[in-house]
Amino acid sequence: MSQTPPKPPGPPEGPQSARDRRREEEALSGRYPAAGKPKPVAPPPPLPDEGVEPLPEPEGPTQIIETDYTIGQDNIERTGRVPYDIHNPVFGISAAAVLIFTVVTLLFPTQLEPIFGGLRDGLTANLDWFFMLAGNIFVLLCLGLIVSPLGSIRLGGPDATPDFALSGWFAMLFAAGMGIGLMFYGVSEPLGHFEAALGGAVMEDGIRTDWAPLGGALDDPEAARRIGMAATIFHWGLHPWAIYAVVALALGLFAYNKGLPLTLRSVFYPIFGERIWGWPGHIIDILAVLATIFGLATSLGLGAEQATAGLAYLFGFQNTDTTKVILIVGITIVAGASVILGVEKGVKRLSELNMVLAILLLAFVIMVGPTLAILTGFFSNLGAYASEVIPLSNPFGRTDDNFRHGWTAFYWAWWISWSPFVGMFIARVSRGRTVRQFLIAVLIVPSLISVLWMTALGGTAIDITIGGFTGILDAPLELELFTMLEQLPLTAITSFVGIVLVIVFFITSSDSGSLVIDTIVAGGKVNAPVPQRIFWVGVEGLVAIALLLGGGLAALQAMAVSTGFPFTIVLLGACYALVKGLIAERRELA
Repeated sequence: MSQTPPKPPGPPEGPQSARDRRREEEALSGRYPAAGKPKPVAPPPPLPDEGVEPLPEPEGPTQIIETDYTIGQDNIERTGRVPYDIHNPVFGISAAAVLIFTVVTLLFPTQLEPIFGGLRDGLTANLDWFFMLAGNIFVLLCLGLIVSPLGSIRLGGPDATPDFALSGWFAMLFAAGMGIGLMFYGVSEPLGHFEAALGGAVMEDGIRTDWAPLGGALDDPEAARRIGMAATIFHWGLHPWAIYAVVALALGLFAYNKGLPLTLRSVFYPIFGERIWGWPGHIIDILAVLATIFGLATSLGLGAEQATAGLAYLFGFQNTDTTKVILIVGITIVAGASVILGVEKGVKRLSELNMVLAILLLAFVIMVGPTLAILTGFFSNLGAYASEVIPLSNPFGRTDDNFRHGWTAFYWAWWISWSPFVGMFIARVSRGRTVRQFLIAVLIVPSLISVLWMTALGGTAIDITIGGFTGILDAPLELELFTMLEQLPLTAITSFVGIVLVIVFFITSSDSGSLVIDTIVAGGKVNAPVPQRIFWVGVEGLVAIALLLGGGLAALQAMAVSTGFPFTIVLLGACYALVKGLIAERRELA
């Protein structure tokens, strides 16, 4: 074992040095110098993986997994004007399945619309208990790892240092995590839960037909606000970020500490051993690709709905399917250009721009809205969440079926379908953090930001509604944000900022998603040719268009739930493999 004293955790204080900037560029591009070789002075050779390792070697003593498999050994490669480097058979099956689905959906939109709606309703109604139990397991695992001795293990080895400063790290993981969703549901969900709770439980023929969470709060505005905000925070707090954290931590551990490729199959080495390089691994990676594609398509479809509605609201554009398609095509082209520029000039900068714009919009609402109510509401809403999280997490013995099926089960499936994308992206930028630092940052910080966001936007909308204005409630879901902003000063400016936020979140999600998908279908290579990522950017746009035309919001939700179900089973297996891998790592350090 190495006797070199460990380096201090975290980035050095003061301005960012040239070495720090180089580490960030290497982490984003995946181009780490091979161990024991001097850094090249000349430009890198033309082949994307020649002379470099796809990932850095562990720094310090770690429990390396010895395997004869080499990254890319099953790949089909071609150089030339349109180079590619694809894993056989993951790329072929994934691409064929997605393209066939897209063509069929575009050819038969009318026939498929009721099928999508029935599929969504059937899965959420019959499997709500499964999604909710799985979500609880992910939260308990993360909290247990934070307080356990395993929390001291560092991703990348005991001597590794973080590749990114905290500000850039938070910006990227938050923009990737749930940006479009916060814009779409930031006003509509708290207000919707408040209205449903205020109406109380409604029974028809012995069946409860209302959408109120838990038992509601009949004719009690303050109690309805409390349960409505608690339910909203439940959907955007610990549970979704625990799902992301489990995937990201497992990927980071097996890639940075165990020396395996940065792909989902690697996580299952403790379960399948060398068989992960065969069909068990192929199936896991294919499921990850499909879950990511349809989870992203749901978000991109919601973003297109809201951006189009906002443009129609501000500038009088026609809010039609044609407008939505044109918007998706235009944004997909911009996302493709971002891919060509590279992650350092694309995703990172756009993520930081989005973070700045989101902070400005949030600060504006806090300052010109009911400031005192928002600031005090942040803490009272946290208290409401703490007191209601266990009842809301319980899948058994409840009567609020519409709330559980239509909201919670859909959300959990949506977060799970997003988890390969967000998890791998977070893993890519989280090397050098301890398990404890990682989980506290990924679990707690974004949850608190979500609470503040929902309190500011949703709480303001509730206050305006209690004051007698019902226009927000009467507006379509995608227009509720803009209708709320209309009641505040500088409406045109803030609404335009909101549209820009949705569009840039759209671009960063598409760009980051193509990076992650391409890493999986390239067999774990993180520096595969750019045309492959452009291909997946285009596919994401096509799927979003197909689902919008083939059933709208119901179709988007149906495919998120459909791919989320099998991938939930995959993630439960990943929990076992993660704990087993961490125990082996700690044994190596003992």
